[in-house]
Amino acid sequence: MHPVFADVFGGYDILIVLIVVALVFGGSQLPKLARSLGSAHSEFKKGVAEGAGGLTEGPAKDSGPAPSPSSTDSTP
Repeated sequence: MHPVFADVFGGYDILIVLIVVALVFGGSQLPKLARSLGSAHSEFKKGVAEGAGGLTEGPAKDSGPAPSPSSTDSTP
């Protein structure tokens, strides 16, 4: 656990949150909730890995020459 959150959330706090979640969602909905959270987490990690891979590859090879800056200065 991150040191910042170590002071905020203790063992009993997390236990109380889990009990409240169990009461709100019910026993039959908890597996569905856990499954959807797991798939969302894996999709997020895959997206982060794809984004990080795009940053290390460099610029695209077929992007063509960079456009030249246009002169908008109209002073004589």
